[in-house]
Amino acid sequence: MHKRFTALLAALAWGLGAAQAEEVYTIGEINSYKAQPAFLEPYKKGMELALAQINITGGVNGRKLVLVTRDDNGNPADAVRAAEELVTREKVDVLMGSFLSHVGLALTDYAQQKKRFFLAAEPLTDKIVWENGNRYTFRLRPSTYMQVAMLVPEAAAMKKKRWAIVYPNYEYGQSAVATFKRLLKAAQPDVEFVAEQATPLGKVDAGSVVQALADAKPDAIFNVLFAADLAKFVREGHTRGLFEGRGVVSLLTGEPEYLDPLKGEAPQGWVVTGYPWYAIFTAEHDAFATAYRKRFKDYPRAGSVVGYNAIQSIAAGLKKAGSADTEKLIAAFRGLEVRTPFGPITYRPQDHQSTMGAYVGKTGLYGGKGVMVDFHYMDGAKFQPSDAEVKKLRPAAP
Repeated sequence: MHKRFTALLAALAWGLGAAQAEEVYTIGEINSYKAQPAFLEPYKKGMELALAQINITGGVNGRKLVLVTRDDNGNPADAVRAAEELVTREKVDVLMGSFLSHVGLALTDYAQQKKRFFLAAEPLTDKIVWENGNRYTFRLRPSTYMQVAMLVPEAAAMKKKRWAIVYPNYEYGQSAVATFKRLLKAAQPDVEFVAEQATPLGKVDAGSVVQALADAKPDAIFNVLFAADLAKFVREGHTRGLFEGRGVVSLLTGEPEYLDPLKGEAPQGWVVTGYPWYAIFTAEHDAFATAYRKRFKDYPRAGSVVGYNAIQSIAAGLKKAGSADTEKLIAAFRGLEVRTPFGPITYRPQDHQSTMGAYVGKTGLYGGKGVMVDFHYMDGAKFQPSDAEVKKLRPAAP
């Protein structure tokens, strides 16, 4: 009798455990935490804040959200191995993440091969939603096309004829430069591109790069470098007088992850995309920034907003779908509306790109620190190619 009772208790415990296991949605997140900590540590905090806010109010469809993260070492092969481990061993319901564009493309391909839902949170290359786009992949951040399209009117207004370009020589940099050349040429047909410096990611030889750009005697510079490469470029450029009397348009440089470390060396007057968290006065952003500062005793960065929006997007998709079934999630994300600190965004049905925007302004100095001034928010919905162009760019994606 005792043995039968013990067996019954064990069976009940197993059944209870199985039921409890079914009461969560597990998100598998893959990213370059060790390779890109400046952006991804705040990103992690943004995810943590969103999870806490969602779970404290009962989760989604009565289930809590659970996050399982893996580091991809900034390597596409490692990212794919991590995705496979999350799917097969951890049994995650959805995949999300990635930072570097070539890593994001590898995960986009994995999602298609394995027929798994994947939200690309941060990688910016256009290929994720266009040439390499597929039915299983959606993307949150504004793409290189979108952000460059926000900057080109400012670049054209400078009326500078001779442009030099510097960028990290991998998918993100190559994509941004190709779009900048095409859009600026369309806006200003007489423009000339007189010098190009493509540098290894994380290994810029700032002295030789700055000298090569100076030797070309450009009227203006388009910069795509970020993180430590940006800091080295700015410091060497100041030393050699590269920026004096020249206009500079710079992608991502207004993000506090990259602007703050420059301190008093931050450039002035550069046209940039970024995140002026200290001067955004909307109800949505105030609520986010207040909660973030209360939880972490720190101010938010651009990565914080991306991590927060990514989790909120997954939660909204799961709620609309009513389950984590891949096909139901795909249907839910097409046209999905999500409330964010930047206001509402929508995931476009035609290419799975969200309409999240960015701030465009100029760099300045305040209190010995780099800031963004004269900025305005650019709605991502207004910086998209036509549906006909998208269809040509995305012919194979159903």
